Amino acid sequence: MESSTRALPVTPKQIAYARSLALRNRTLLPWEVQQDRRSLSAWIEVQARLKPVSDMDRLPTSKQVAFAEKLARIKRRAVPDECFRDKGLLSKWIDGNK
Repeated sequence: MESSTRALPVTPKQIAYARSLALRNRTLLPWEVQQDRRSLSAWIEVQARLKPVSDMDRLPTSKQVAFAEKLARIKRRAVPDECFRDKGLLSKWIDGNK
């Protein structure tokens, strides 16, 4: 049997590190990747280079908030509180109230 065609089993340390990266980057660790040491190593390399997702990245920008508040005054509506905690929600609210 040729060693290049055989899949090497992943190590417990690899799996543990890959799971920690998946949590840090808020991404899924694909099942197929977990079946081969080389595939998992490649996945780990990509994920390790990514900037960690921060809760602050989800918050709307000050310009976005200011624009939403301006629209709210014009439309005489209140911006829902949950929109101030998620830039995607605020963006949808703005699009729906232009």
